[in-house]
Amino acid sequence: MTEKYLAQPDLDFIAQVRGLGGETLKKCYQCATCSVACPIAPDDSPFPRKEMIAASWGLKDRLVKSADIWLCHQCGDCSDLCPRGAAPGDVLSAVRSVAITEYARPKALANAVNDPKMLPLLLGIPAIWFAFWALITMTAGETMTKIFEFIPFFDWAHVHEGEHVIAQADFYSTWFVDMTFVPTAAAVSIIFFLSLKNFLNDIHENAVLEGKTDKTTLDYKEFFQALIRVIPTILRHDKFNECESNKDRATPHMMVLYSFIGLFIVTAVCGMMLYLGNSPGPYSQLNPIKWLANIAGVALVIGSSLMIKNRLDKKDDQITTYKDWFILGIVFTLGLTGMLTEMVRLAHFEYLSYFFYYLHLIAIFQLFAFLPFSKMAHLVYRLTAMAYAEYGNRK
Repeated sequence: MTEKYLAQPDLDFIAQVRGLGGETLKKCYQCATCSVACPIAPDDSPFPRKEMIAASWGLKDRLVKSADIWLCHQCGDCSDLCPRGAAPGDVLSAVRSVAITEYARPKALANAVNDPKMLPLLLGIPAIWFAFWALITMTAGETMTKIFEFIPFFDWAHVHEGEHVIAQADFYSTWFVDMTFVPTAAAVSIIFFLSLKNFLNDIHENAVLEGKTDKTTLDYKEFFQALIRVIPTILRHDKFNECESNKDRATPHMMVLYSFIGLFIVTAVCGMMLYLGNSPGPYSQLNPIKWLANIAGVALVIGSSLMIKNRLDKKDDQITTYKDWFILGIVFTLGLTGMLTEMVRLAHFEYLSYFFYYLHLIAIFQLFAFLPFSKMAHLVYRLTAMAYAEYGNRK
């Protein structure tokens, strides 16, 4: 017998979804064309038809706690074939934005990241912070070196001795960089850990409720094994390549993904070279780590540029909202300022290089400090949802 469920519509949730890009929600008349058309929907309880009816009824808990909203890659096939122009892909994108805000803490910061009126404040605080410590570095560098010279292995400036080279550490001490980003990374990791813990418990509870699994208790060992199995699918972007309407999104997404992986490796290696090998930058262009950094930087600029172009080329009936432009702008700025910093340094424009490095630091902070609250959080939530689908053997 079908389980009875008392619908309790959340009208605020419906308004929130429509305000985040799902304004076509009420056009849906449940013909199921979207679920039939979707090339990546599981045969077992396919999406997005059931998500559209749940959103129409304002069933916030059923949607936010569902893994299926993250399995959608918003390729656009369902939206193109919808006879009513309900744009299911845009609706699910809006629901995902709500879910990110719901799971992230503090919620006030999550709301601020998605509010364009708060952008000057989000940019202004790190801008003032980095400007203050840059001033300290440039005006009190020698004094700080003398103060800390008694600490073994402590090199305040982290620059080469002898012939002067343009080094970003002369403008902004690497110690200040680490004092900013190490605590930031730790805070982001804690937020994500707590958010994902709640998210994983919720999607399992929801799957049990909807009969998608008969495992009442989540087996974490099997889940992590499923997570390992699904990583190659992410790296190959298999799901993107199954889409038809926006298949061209796969290449720029892969470029951005691999550029971030490359830049993570560069950061880790350079950190070890600095603190363990006492070998500060800037490094020679012939150094293999510079090759990787340059290739990843160029890929990030090109990939994000193509993503922006795809957004600008979208049809009139496909919606692009502030949350989309926020993360695209940050990623593009991050890549561009990083490359410009190096290019003008090599051209011996010292203070121009420092200026671009200043902008680069602000972009890095915007990306990582607000990672759990922005659209970029989908990297973590989608990976978790795909792993759970693998764990539940939903093909």
